Amino acid sequence: MAVPAIVSEPLPTLLIPGLAGTARLYAPQLPALWPFGPLMLADHRRDDRIAAIARRILAQAPPRFALLGLSMGGYVAFEILRQAPGRVLKLALLDTTARPDSPEQSLRRREQIELAQAGRYAEVTELAFPGLVHPDRSADAALRAVVRRMAAETGPEAFIRQQTAIMQRPDSRADLPSIACPTVVLVGEADQLTPPDRAQEMAAAIPGARLVVVPASGHLSTLEQPEAVSAALVQWLAAPARQAL
Repeated sequence: MAVPAIVSEPLPTLLIPGLAGTARLYAPQLPALWPFGPLMLADHRRDDRIAAIARRILAQAPPRFALLGLSMGGYVAFEILRQAPGRVLKLALLDTTARPDSPEQSLRRREQIELAQAGRYAEVTELAFPGLVHPDRSADAALRAVVRRMAAETGPEAFIRQQTAIMQRPDSRADLPSIACPTVVLVGEADQLTPPDRAQEMAAAIPGARLVVVPASGHLSTLEQPEAVSAALVQWLAAPARQAL
């Protein structure tokens, strides 16, 4: 994949993983993204409120940066935009939604929390995996192994904090029209957790946003279709950023 020439000052990119996600979630993209500037992986494991997670990340982040979040990472990205909109010069929202949790989603999260609290955390990943990926990847042992390893690296205590934060996240739809930076909204065509209509909703409301639907991918697009996601993110980073406020 050809990398466009970079003529502007390198812009740091801040990457926020999803629920029970670690650096491995973005590992396939790193070779394509690093030529554009420093890469920083956010730690979203230490707080049980989205606002607190965003504050902690901002305290450690560069003064200005491109912001990329997948799933839970997108929920945190919306809060970062509320707390420090002038620091975000580009935005990438992957397999996420601006909507709050539905009662049905919160019920499933509470069930997963109960499993983790009962010492059955490993079962959460096994039960959730088919819903995370494209149906054709449900028997993909290598992909399942990556998801298991990320969950183990996160641990049950941090997982419970993350789920608690997700359940209490605000509705971000009213904030979408005020997003003023170049934005890409990307979603796997078979994403079962945050389906394409959620991505279409966000892209339609964010001025100038570009919608990318990734074929043959579920919720974990960065791992399922890494080349297609990397290509979309390279195009995003290669485009001019807005001026810092």
